Amino acid sequence: MYNPSLVGNAGNSLANNRLFIYEVVGLRDSQSADSTNSKIRRSGSLFITVPYQRMNQEMRRIASMGGKILSIRPFSAAAEPQTSVANSQPAQIESEVKIETLPAAAAPKKHADVPVNIYRPNAPFVGKCVANDGLLGEGGIGMVQHVKFDISAGDLRYFEGQSIGIIPPGKDHKGKPNKIRLYSIASTRHGDNVDDKTVSLCVRKLEYKDEKTGKEVEGVCSTFLCNLKPGDDVQITGPTGKEMLLPEDPEANIIMMATGTGIAPFRAYLWRMFKDNERHANPDYQFRGLAWLVFGVATTPNVLYKGELEEIQHKYPDNFKLSYAISREQKNAEGGKMYIQDRIAENADELWSLIQQEKTHVYICGLKGMETGIDAALTTAAIKSDVKWAEYRSQMKRAGRWHVETY
Repeated sequence: MYNPSLVGNAGNSLANNRLFIYEVVGLRDSQSADSTNSKIRRSGSLFITVPYQRMNQEMRRIASMGGKILSIRPFSAAAEPQTSVANSQPAQIESEVKIETLPAAAAPKKHADVPVNIYRPNAPFVGKCVANDGLLGEGGIGMVQHVKFDISAGDLRYFEGQSIGIIPPGKDHKGKPNKIRLYSIASTRHGDNVDDKTVSLCVRKLEYKDEKTGKEVEGVCSTFLCNLKPGDDVQITGPTGKEMLLPEDPEANIIMMATGTGIAPFRAYLWRMFKDNERHANPDYQFRGLAWLVFGVATTPNVLYKGELEEIQHKYPDNFKLSYAISREQKNAEGGKMYIQDRIAENADELWSLIQQEKTHVYICGLKGMETGIDAALTTAAIKSDVKWAEYRSQMKRAGRWHVETY
């Protein structure tokens, strides 16, 4: 375990001698936390001194302990606190970070023409399951299905990046009708058959052990969807959401970061960008930018839509880059498991270069915990340009270039 109390002796190279101050909150008490020799508090800030070459490792350690990095500042010897770094106050540390501002950009479009809530919970559309196919390879962990519904009998329209609601049959433990669950749409607006008659979802069956009873529990809606057979009825609401919509510019760069079933909206994007039938159906949108997908899964059999992804990569090598982070099979730079944040860190400089272009949009979809690691990796890359990542990300958000949907 890396111990930040030893960072001052990390070598004599110029890189090693560049020190930075991490302002951290939320570290939980543990043996790992105790090893920092620093005061751990649930409120207020903890300050940790870190050499340049250990920045990524320390970010991962902080994330694993439940901490959140509020800021990273170059350490100034002139401003070195007289007390321990852990007890320093923000005013004692002079920030030398230059904040790079984004070029002035027009406010993002409001997407007034995007369909929303065509069908509501009190009057859902009843569609029919037309296909329910397994997505895992042999030996895959769990159960993940690609479920397709016929919507031709109604007026359900949607765009790539939106979600629909599913109302599972039956009642909850209080005797009330089951609540709606939202799922990201995995098909383009034209559907998998490119005939405007279907909508598809990527669904993982939720299974977990109840902490109180020790019994295995299955998710109500995910189990219902994974067990559907062709011809079964499904109550659908929506569509909802404008956060994950693609830009209209066919020359935009699209960076996608996904874990597990978070691949769903990105499959829709990639079909719209690269599938022959889709390109024919959308003559006004012929993608010419760079699409880069970083996809985190546990094992190779858990790479969802693997055949489709690699077919696109083979056919469009100049426009589509595919990076896997397979945690139980690949190793990161420190020899540990390769998670999506490690793959982001590995490519952080190239990603940062792309992100600084006005036409680049970043999309994150999957487990909420992935955001901390992604921010940590991009913080390290941005600081090489004397840019404070948190500020830059906020500007991207305001410009409509930073899109997150995590759960």
